[in-house]
Amino acid sequence: MNTNADNGNLKFTVDNAERFGSNYNEPDFWKKLKSLAGKAGRKVAYNALLLYYVLTSRDVPVRYKGIIIGALGYLILPIDLIPDFIPVAGFTDDLAALVAVVKMVSDCVDSEIERKAKEKVKELFGN
Repeated sequence: MNTNADNGNLKFTVDNAERFGSNYNEPDFWKKLKSLAGKAGRKVAYNALLLYYVLTSRDVPVRYKGIIIGALGYLILPIDLIPDFIPVAGFTDDLAALVAVVKMVSDCVDSEIERKAKEKVKELFGN
């Protein structure tokens, strides 16, 4: 399954997710999420949080971990085809990658993970 989220010369696909994994670490993930609050909107943050909470779940299959880490690393990656500072459009490539991976791992997204993600979005963005 290929997820086409173009990133200049770097193209996110499920098959090459490990390429972006080196950009992922938890402190940078939380820093990026906090910076999204005024820029990318709830949808990007919510999908990123779903993946984060799936990743931290004990029940996530190993085959999904690398793909999730790759998608979150792609979000953190400072170089984008559509620079993140461009209002609205700047996060479309990130959102495309996140949504595709959320769909792929949807069998791991339970009501507790959804609840945690929604609560964290409220915390980051307010009501």
